[in-house]
Amino acid sequence: MKIEQFEDKGLAHFSYIISSEGQMAVIDPARNPQPYYEYANLHDACLMAVIETHPHADFVSSHQEIAQTKEATIYASKLTGAAYPYQAFDEGDSIRIGEVTLHAINTPGHSPDSISVLVKDENEQPVALFSGDTLFIGDVGRPDLRETAGSITAKREELARQMYYSTREKIMPLPDTVTVYPAHGAGSLCGKGMSEAKQSSIGTEKKTNPALQPMSEEDFLKYLLADQPFVPKYFPFAVDLNKHGAPTFRHSVSQVPYLPPHCALDKNTLIIDTRPEKQFKQGHLPDAINLQDALKFETWLGAVVGPQEKFYLVADSEEALEQVIAKTAKIGYERNIKGGLIAPDNQIEKSDITDLENFKNNPEAYTIIDIRNHNELKEGKLFPAALPIPLPELRERINEIPTDKPIMVHCAGGYRSAAGASIITRKIKNQPVYDLSEAVKEFTPEK
Repeated sequence: MKIEQFEDKGLAHFSYIISSEGQMAVIDPARNPQPYYEYANLHDACLMAVIETHPHADFVSSHQEIAQTKEATIYASKLTGAAYPYQAFDEGDSIRIGEVTLHAINTPGHSPDSISVLVKDENEQPVALFSGDTLFIGDVGRPDLRETAGSITAKREELARQMYYSTREKIMPLPDTVTVYPAHGAGSLCGKGMSEAKQSSIGTEKKTNPALQPMSEEDFLKYLLADQPFVPKYFPFAVDLNKHGAPTFRHSVSQVPYLPPHCALDKNTLIIDTRPEKQFKQGHLPDAINLQDALKFETWLGAVVGPQEKFYLVADSEEALEQVIAKTAKIGYERNIKGGLIAPDNQIEKSDITDLENFKNNPEAYTIIDIRNHNELKEGKLFPAALPIPLPELRERINEIPTDKPIMVHCAGGYRSAAGASIITRKIKNQPVYDLSEAVKEFTPEK
């Protein structure tokens, strides 16, 4: 038996291949299935099964594409209400892959339709658990993403209670030696306190995972419901897309039109400029939003732009444009791209240049906008008079920003403030809008 972990760092997503005796299954596959095909070819293995632990909210899965391309069977809980052909895979069901057996365990909590997959070796001994978004390393899945999305919805309190029993009655009784393979790691928005580790064991998690420590059901609810991260706009959309099955990756991204540099753009369509901040500030298309192509690009795109909005993508090279289109497809937004542009004409708008010394000496002369997330704001303000508006809410709350002073935007490290300043500049024209950028690190938070 071999288990191979595939990591998507941008979404902190782990997918897996388990193989034995020339047969293999893919668990929670990413949008682009090519790495799994290459693995199968390299190891001369037959891709027989695709297992979905639940309809994911943070990324789009290639389960339907793999099934169609490789004539593999999709296995998922009947509770998903999937619109694609699949085989129900719930408690009591099992799949044989070579000499090993994969057993379904219903583990609701992150979602009502979540399953975990227990692997037993040729001697029927439990050896591994693919825990999906139920059990993470150092955390458990958040319970607040399925109140309005999916075939089955549930209130966060109800799912938190289900998580309590899933962990205590289904997972913690497993042998301590069972290896835990989660669907996400540190940086994912599907939980709040994940470890940097990529795998663990049941025994280690019982000792060190805060969510698995002895506590009453009510105390567990208080713990789990507190301080969860923000929910990007695209999450409910991704759940629905995964329930129905996404179009094939390569064909879908190939449908994005590449526009000539001089192309006239629709003034009512968003422009997402993915170039580095310095290039953007030196010249960009009027009213463009600067979402730089960086590690979390796809998350911030889906946090700032709604799933029904069309947009243009701007990059500084064909290779860079191909990369951001592929990242856009990971959240199912590639069909929202009205066109891609490389070094377009008419980049006549320049950003206001920050006078850092003036700001340091006269912070009261500015309206300061703190666009960090709510959980970051709890750690204290950097500037007492700052108006907190998290970046995912900024477009909807522009009217709350006073316009009697120049505006200074800051986050925690610089990436988000570039986006925030460009968003504010689109709507507020009577005052300069500055970006504190990485200089924010020179300021100490209040204690």
